[in-house]
Amino acid sequence: MKKTGSIFTLVFVMILASVAIAPAGTALDRIQQKGELVVGITGTQPPLNATNKAGKIIGLDADIAKLIARNLGVKIKFTPMSFSQLLPALEAGQVDMVISGMTMTPERNLKVAFVGPYYISGKGILTKAQNIASLQDPEGLNKPEFKVAALKNSTSQTFVEKAAPKASLVPTESYEKAIDLLFHDKVDALIADYPYCAFSAFRYRDKGLTSGQAQLTFEPLGIAVPEDTLLINWMQNFMGMLEGSGQLKGLAKRWLQDGSWIKDLPE
Repeated sequence: MKKTGSIFTLVFVMILASVAIAPAGTALDRIQQKGELVVGITGTQPPLNATNKAGKIIGLDADIAKLIARNLGVKIKFTPMSFSQLLPALEAGQVDMVISGMTMTPERNLKVAFVGPYYISGKGILTKAQNIASLQDPEGLNKPEFKVAALKNSTSQTFVEKAAPKASLVPTESYEKAIDLLFHDKVDALIADYPYCAFSAFRYRDKGLTSGQAQLTFEPLGIAVPEDTLLINWMQNFMGMLEGSGQLKGLAKRWLQDGSWIKDLPE
């Protein structure tokens, strides 16, 4: 009798344990149940994403996120954070997806799933006009006397480490910090996504900033999502419809070719 009771207790404990570790539904289920899509984004990567004077997240990434939420039938919530925090936040379940000018790399894809690309970017160089002649190609950067800023944990940082190992790398948490270092001659150049370099050269041309004329790399930007088969399938189909209908191209043109929105950014 005592043995039977012990077996019953063991089975009961095992049942409780299995309930405790049972998955609480898929990522898509959780998004729909809470009625909200939480998107990790920096809000500091114009023209892909930026924060306007009213404190709202705008840009190509933001518009794509809003369309995703609308077609899922849920509200949108942006969770701004530094670029280096984005994937850890997704892996920890703090955000539902990441849409923030993130390149789909094999290394990142080992940890999270990606849907895309929704835009093909590449690395660019942002510097002061007097430096541009010597910094038009990676080899020009590869000198000990050059200090080069790049977003921490980004493909820009990896690019500098591989293409210009002799240069002094200065990782930053945001583009704003990097631009400030460039303004005050604390760094000689910034390696960043080409659209950001072109945007900044236009916006700050009165301060002597300029950018290289060519993209240095091939950077397919994607949306990082959890390992949820149905969510990934839904996202692939939805992004395919956005592209096929021409809507994605229209959004890209609005944010990357029309600079009328720049006036809404803080000085």
